[in-house]
Amino acid sequence: MHAGQVRRRLFIGAELQPGGGVHFRVWAPRRKRVEAVLESRTPGRGERSEIAFNLAPEPDGFFSGYVEQAAAGDWYRFRLDGEAPLYPDPASRFQPEGSSGPSQIVDPAAYRWGDSAWRGVSIKGQVIYELHVGTFTQAGTWAAASRELKELADLGITVIEVLPVAEFPGRFGWGYDGVDFFSPTRLYGTPDDFRSFVDQAHALGLAAILDVVYNHFGPCDNYLGQFSDDFISRRHHTEWGGAVNFDGENSSPVREFFISNAGYWIDEFHLDGLRLDAVHAIVDDSEDHILAAVTRRVREKAAGRQTIVVAENEHQDAIVVRDVEQGGYGLDGTWNDDFHHAARAAMTGQSDYFFGDYRGAPQELISAVKRGFLFQGQWNPRQAKRRGSPTRGLPGCRFVTFLENHDQISHSGRGQRPWQLTSPGRCRAATALWLLAPGTPMFFQGQEFWASAPFVFFADHHAELAELVRKGRAEFMRNFRCLRNRDGELDLLDPASVETFHRCKLDFSERSRHGDIYRLHRDLLRLRREDPLFAAQRAESIEGAVLAAEALALRYFGEQPGDDRLVLVNFGGDVTSQHCAEPLLAPPEGCDWKPIWSSDDPRYGGPGMLPFDAKTWIAPAHAALVLKSIKTGG
Repeated sequence: MHAGQVRRRLFIGAELQPGGGVHFRVWAPRRKRVEAVLESRTPGRGERSEIAFNLAPEPDGFFSGYVEQAAAGDWYRFRLDGEAPLYPDPASRFQPEGSSGPSQIVDPAAYRWGDSAWRGVSIKGQVIYELHVGTFTQAGTWAAASRELKELADLGITVIEVLPVAEFPGRFGWGYDGVDFFSPTRLYGTPDDFRSFVDQAHALGLAAILDVVYNHFGPCDNYLGQFSDDFISRRHHTEWGGAVNFDGENSSPVREFFISNAGYWIDEFHLDGLRLDAVHAIVDDSEDHILAAVTRRVREKAAGRQTIVVAENEHQDAIVVRDVEQGGYGLDGTWNDDFHHAARAAMTGQSDYFFGDYRGAPQELISAVKRGFLFQGQWNPRQAKRRGSPTRGLPGCRFVTFLENHDQISHSGRGQRPWQLTSPGRCRAATALWLLAPGTPMFFQGQEFWASAPFVFFADHHAELAELVRKGRAEFMRNFRCLRNRDGELDLLDPASVETFHRCKLDFSERSRHGDIYRLHRDLLRLRREDPLFAAQRAESIEGAVLAAEALALRYFGEQPGDDRLVLVNFGGDVTSQHCAEPLLAPPEGCDWKPIWSSDDPRYGGPGMLPFDAKTWIAPAHAALVLKSIKTGG
């Protein structure tokens, strides 16, 4: 086969050709010789035989070649400079025996999609649901997760965000130590099982996005260095070690590796976008920042479908979500840790470690609702630097807000959920504040029914690395004083234990046992979706007022005069109108306030709603109340 006849979807990897056979291409500038080695197995005997094919050198360290004998389903590895051992393909589409085993040739066109009418989604109006496939169900597979999609759609979820699935070593893990970036882990099923999951989501009107890790490499079974020394930056470092080389010598193929990976998930798995892990640890001094380049590729591969690209952005750099025309990177959303931390402080009073930067005061919550980030360039004493950047002009939907996520639950030490750390009333009130605010809300699996399953860090590494992980995790958790027992020791679940992993699996029978809380979330999502003022997500149309030390009011002004909403949120004791000389509490002219929702409703496990008197109303303790303006006498 001539080079001009080769058809490729990716710039590297093993790709089936229209007339049969497979074209292999790999970037290995460290090497002088590369062979593609096909492996055949004898069923029932465990024996393997090998056939090796030399790949021809190309400029800039690439090697490629066409192998007529290769076909879909075959296993293969690469031999480098004629030496042992053999290595998996850096762009392997599947690792059936794990991260150190042979790669498998996959035909991405074999799956028959049923989503031709699906047009994707934009960020506005979405409700995200973060899930970890291994613990979302007892079985921990794509097939089992697929069976729960209709329930999520009926609840009011619109976007499924899957924690990382790139192949990683061991039997279980969070997925953030992936080493085969193009290979969905064998632990959850086959690549086509993943495709079926996405296909079924689309059939139910659900979008699906994938969490990807482009800021570091997993510590075990990462063989990229055998092919090239240039994947790791010689200039930059991260908290996990060497940074990815996005801007140094020979960085072009490294950039294309990750840019291609981003497009791959959109093209071959029909995903609707990506969540980019810890972009503050991605360092790139290039004129064309890698985040902008990744986002462009996502848009290109979507081929007209709408997409969502969201970043975890601890430094709170607004440039990440500013439009390209304004000098930004053009992403759709950024996680807003400030909202979580302030709400957590309001619910629990916790002030350990980074929670000590917040008081949970009503004004913090009002500012987070209206302006997104709370730190927009102020000096942060704990970090000994300025944190954040101005958000002026950014729409509210760009800020992804949450009361739970995989990291923050784990940071509780024992994996406890917020409802287990505060009173039920405070938790219900915080839920209303969160779900009616203009940000884009994100659930964590099980939050919708106050799951009792913890979620802590777990990773199945070899003994030496497992011990380092235990020590590293304990060192980090010592920042939280409240996690120590009376002897000053930490009481943490062992991250290397399979029992820890199994304890984190959800019990869906709690949907009915905690039916009042499930109803709370469902009704709030319906109110958010169906009430035009909440659905608008117009932060600029909201004003806020502090009512008491732990109480606040949010006034949502409608586009039509007199069409307003008032949300009262109270984490403290009862607050009466007699002590509130606040203009935002006055109903529009010719109108009165009428309650339309209360977190104290017995249907949600509340103590019951007090009668509402427009003259002497009360903001109940540990509760949220939603009021609608109505014409007097109406």
